[in-house]
Amino acid sequence: MSVKTLTRFIGALVAIIIVAAVYFLDHTLPALHFEWVIGIGVIAAVIAFIVSPFLTVVPYRWMREAAASDLVAAVIGLIVGLIISFLLDIPLVNLPGTLGRILPFVGTVVCGGLGVALGVQRKNDMAHLFQTGWLARRREREREREEEREKEPEKERERGKDRHKDRSTPQVQPVTQILLDTSAIIDGRIADISQTGFISGTLVVPRFVLNELQHIADSADAMRRNRGRRGLEMLNRLQKEALVPIEITDANIDEVDEVDGKLVKMAQNLHCPIITNDFNLNRVAELQGVKVLNINELANAVKPVLLPGEDIEIKIMQEGKELGQGVGYLDDGTMIVVEGGRQYMGAVIEVTVTRVLQTVAGRMIFAHPRQGNNSPSSSPQTPSKQRQY
Repeated sequence: MSVKTLTRFIGALVAIIIVAAVYFLDHTLPALHFEWVIGIGVIAAVIAFIVSPFLTVVPYRWMREAAASDLVAAVIGLIVGLIISFLLDIPLVNLPGTLGRILPFVGTVVCGGLGVALGVQRKNDMAHLFQTGWLARRREREREREEEREKEPEKERERGKDRHKDRSTPQVQPVTQILLDTSAIIDGRIADISQTGFISGTLVVPRFVLNELQHIADSADAMRRNRGRRGLEMLNRLQKEALVPIEITDANIDEVDEVDGKLVKMAQNLHCPIITNDFNLNRVAELQGVKVLNINELANAVKPVLLPGEDIEIKIMQEGKELGQGVGYLDDGTMIVVEGGRQYMGAVIEVTVTRVLQTVAGRMIFAHPRQGNNSPSSSPQTPSKQRQY
């Protein structure tokens, strides 16, 4: 027999005992037929059989598995509910007979339960209220005090010393939060970017993003499983090696089911940007006024700029689509199509850029071999032809 079933039978038995005790021991109630008492006892037993697990087993399991933020929100909601029930008990306790003793207890249980449920469901709103209300007022008061101190003429010398000290020490930048999407973690380049110092603030990984990574890592598909494990490895690397602090938060958006929707809603609540490589998430977030930091756009922005007429060295790696074309690549992966470069296959030659084409997939550069590339060391494939001047 399971714990819930045992709790149901115990609850039904307790309900029957309470009805019998009230009938035989409370003489203030009007006289009822024994059939009515049996009916009331049966109804109370059925109700207790249904709700007993939800009053005992379910709350106990929830308290064991709930996060600390949920417990704090539940305690706050319980306190508010008990205060409201205390105010309601003042008129209820004056009711005659058994009603004056039972209804205050029922009101306390109902108000306490509602307070706990509302506190857990609205914990994000309460946290945001404290952050935007109390903390904002505190910062405003501190800012006003600092301005008043700066206006005092007798502390001009001390301010000069402070300014000199501030110039000799690095300035502390305000800490901002940046949400990490699953695609950015799996991509892995965020770990290298975080070590460069270009990201200022705290990288925040919500618990539901971590759960999605674990779900991908446990997938039956080998490709998805490898991507999920790569994401977990990158997250571990971020925690150990990155110069930027990383934080895993238990905050959740209960009213939204999809991970992308949760990220956008959380970014709106925290007023922070999202780092992602997901094109759809990028567009949805921009439509809702959320700032997005796209790693692919960053990679395209930092690629070296080449103008027509510039000379560069490139290794011809493969044949092109057109006759006589050779294809090479820059260090960042940009493709260079060399007209007449097929004869230099496998050689490093100097080419002159003729035009640069920007496409949806990226940037493509067209070039032709610079004069003087037909030296013996340029192409090992056709030495007899290349030695002719």
